[in-house]
Amino acid sequence: YYSTTAYPHVAQSSPEKDLRATAADLVVQLSTSLKTKPDVVDFGTVFTDHMLTVEWNANDGWQTPLIRPFGDLSLHPACSALHYAVELFEGLKVYRGDDKRLRLFRPLLNMERMSKSAERACLPAFDQSELLGCIKRLIEIDQDWVPHLGPACLYIRPTLIGTEPSLGVKKPNRALLYVIMCQAGSYFNTKLSLWADPKYTRAWKGGTGDCKMGGNYGGTLFAQLEAGSYGCQQVLWLYGEDHQITEGGTMNIFLHWINEDGDEELATPPLDGTILPGVTRQSILDLARKWDEFKVLERYLTMGQLCSALKQQRLKEMFGSGTACRVCHIGSIVYEEKNLQLPNQDEHSLSSRIATELTDIQVSR
Repeated sequence: YYSTTAYPHVAQSSPEKDLRATAADLVVQLSTSLKTKPDVVDFGTVFTDHMLTVEWNANDGWQTPLIRPFGDLSLHPACSALHYAVELFEGLKVYRGDDKRLRLFRPLLNMERMSKSAERACLPAFDQSELLGCIKRLIEIDQDWVPHLGPACLYIRPTLIGTEPSLGVKKPNRALLYVIMCQAGSYFNTKLSLWADPKYTRAWKGGTGDCKMGGNYGGTLFAQLEAGSYGCQQVLWLYGEDHQITEGGTMNIFLHWINEDGDEELATPPLDGTILPGVTRQSILDLARKWDEFKVLERYLTMGQLCSALKQQRLKEMFGSGTACRVCHIGSIVYEEKNLQLPNQDEHSLSSRIATELTDIQVSR
């Protein structure tokens, strides 16, 4: 198992930041009853045979990592994660390449983001490389769950929750880090339709929109239901009086267009605290900058600019990106009682090229 792109590990010196029980100390309890692996499943519904758990408390720090049969957790009814959303998660994938080897895609970026989310949530820090070592061992044990054919892969969900058994609103003195895995096929099977209305806001400056916390997602469900009433699948999240484009559903957003100055450009909103720093987002930026064929900018984008580009036929394509959906074409937007039809995707569109390039990297073609 290895990352398709290597990043240096920055050692942590604070005792709280050391996962003292390292991957080498991992205890493994294998399941005696393995599940039957289905051929086709909905995303996030069928889980592998094992899971990883590591407990932490303020007095003793991190305890010995344990891989055990997949099963329920036992939590105190006053658990701080249940009452105050003191929790966070990550999402990454392992792919089976054409050479049959298994590969994680840029996992240290996920570990770094998870570490930043933990700091923001007042949850304990951890050694990123040691956690990744434990995850690799979990993958090795359940490697038969990684699909052999097609675009499917295995989705990995590291989670860190506060388990303080108290109703006090405070930094938890107890926590649980656990990792579960599930099979993952296509998240969206068709081009997306989005509903844009500024009355709902996903994130704001000074908030936690740049962290992967559950509260950022649970709070979007009401707006998503309203989007469905307009015949749309997801929400295009806007921010501010000028209706800045931020994210689409749970995706980062990209515009491929001819900009106001007449230059071909790939643009995505900047990381100003309201945008999740997606691993796929960063990978798309890295690829496009490496190609050096057009401008690649992180800049503010508004619905007014999008509508003008669409009217003037300067918009080439709009698409979203994320670990679950990879690269997803956006076909239409309902905005201010108008149904904006966006340019269609074809095999020559930029999103198709990016999706192919990323897949080739992930499966080592």
